[in-house]
Amino acid sequence: MNFRTAALAAVSGLLLAASFPTIQFSLLAWFALVPLLIALKGSSVRNGFWTGGITGLVYFAGTVHWVTNSVHFYGGVPLIPASLITLLLCAYLAIYPALFGAALIPIRKNYPSLVFLSAPALWTALELARTYVFSGFPWSLLGYTQYTTLPVIQVADITGVYGISFLIVLVNAALAGFLMDRKRFVPLVAAGLALALVLSYGVMQLRKPEAKGTFTVSVIQGNIEQDKKWDAAYQAEVIATYKRLTLKALEAKPDLVIWPETATPFYFGGSGDNAAKTDDLRKFIASTGTPLLTGSPTYEVMPGRIVHLRNSAFFLDGQGAVADSYSKHHLVPFGEYVPLKNSLLFFVDKLVQAIGDFQAGSEYTVVGVRSAAANRNIPLSTVICYEIIFPDLVRRFVDRGATVITTITNDAWFGRTAAPYQHFSMAVFRAVENRVPVARAANTGISGFIDAKGKILQTSSLFVEADLTQALAPGSTKTFYTRYGDIFSYLCVIFTLLLLAKLPKKQPART
Repeated sequence: MNFRTAALAAVSGLLLAASFPTIQFSLLAWFALVPLLIALKGSSVRNGFWTGGITGLVYFAGTVHWVTNSVHFYGGVPLIPASLITLLLCAYLAIYPALFGAALIPIRKNYPSLVFLSAPALWTALELARTYVFSGFPWSLLGYTQYTTLPVIQVADITGVYGISFLIVLVNAALAGFLMDRKRFVPLVAAGLALALVLSYGVMQLRKPEAKGTFTVSVIQGNIEQDKKWDAAYQAEVIATYKRLTLKALEAKPDLVIWPETATPFYFGGSGDNAAKTDDLRKFIASTGTPLLTGSPTYEVMPGRIVHLRNSAFFLDGQGAVADSYSKHHLVPFGEYVPLKNSLLFFVDKLVQAIGDFQAGSEYTVVGVRSAAANRNIPLSTVICYEIIFPDLVRRFVDRGATVITTITNDAWFGRTAAPYQHFSMAVFRAVENRVPVARAANTGISGFIDAKGKILQTSSLFVEADLTQALAPGSTKTFYTRYGDIFSYLCVIFTLLLLAKLPKKQPART
């Protein structure tokens, strides 16, 4: 590897990072990988690995740098070790572009005419792998760069967000191939046709009549400071804030009010003082007559005094009774538990102040909430915080009957970084993939609403109190993606594996 190769790889990483919020020059994504693909020309597999790794390291350093803020300010880790943790995360994530670079070398050598298809298939397969390996971290998937380009992303109701990543890499590969050999215009034409087809489908979907809102939701953003939330001296103030904002929102006569993740500064349904605070909340809801969805930590004491702590959400009906509950499935490493805490990461504390590590739930809760306008129950579900970034997890709720998806979160951990904007952008794809509206309640922002076509209807600012109300149109049909999941991505995996399996074997050296 020489300086030119490394520089081209770094340029690709910078362009990729600049495609995401908050810089958000989404157009850059369509040619961001061209420098990397040019740098890989004539490279060895080993150099391809390191070249792709440089792109990946710059790419992820530019998009997940906010981890340092979270681990340092809320995990109690000194700045230098917190920065090292972020660097380790970026190095791990960079392995995927590194594998892309390494695997593309022999594919390009043996199947040069298929590079424009094999490159996007390989990239998509690696993004799918990143969603699941080591608990999964599908942050900054390439497709998310296009969350405001509605005609492009409508095809996600078939392919999921991974299909948008495929299309972007397809265009990149076609452009790079043409720049390296002006005779290779067929891939460019094919990529242009694919893009035109996707845009045509998107325009057709966007031209469908707008569904009218029949389910009115209010989201409450309390803007509670993390260092005060669990301070006993401020608990009454926290609840008073949510009650005050709720009473204001009720002037719009919503069918449902949503409070954020762990909005209650107590363990809902717990014993002692927790029981008194739980009863007070139920009485408040009964006095309003409007159902509430709220996040709360809960615990269960098991035999042997083992405490099972959960990050939960409770659906309270208009009388304050618990209609149903949900416990978070996908826990956040370093947020709700610390992997390798008893060995390598003994010095790291989890971000959430609680009585122990959290335990995962397993139920896909769907609950009916009455709509006054529609005069019927609207089936809805909630996912908590980090879970919204997992496409297959969200689609399972819709496949089980949810026609509205809510998500409750506490993005105070991110501070004033790009993370809250990146986090919100991913919710746009969950709406399009499943053709359901999304209502999002965050402690500090971004709270808001997204319709079933991915259009952002309302948003709040960061670090302010807010109450937003919106009439939403529940989903009416299950999409291909909702029914069948990541079939497109798994086809990319199969195609990639077949190409790699059929690579010519090295001939044994003659003696």
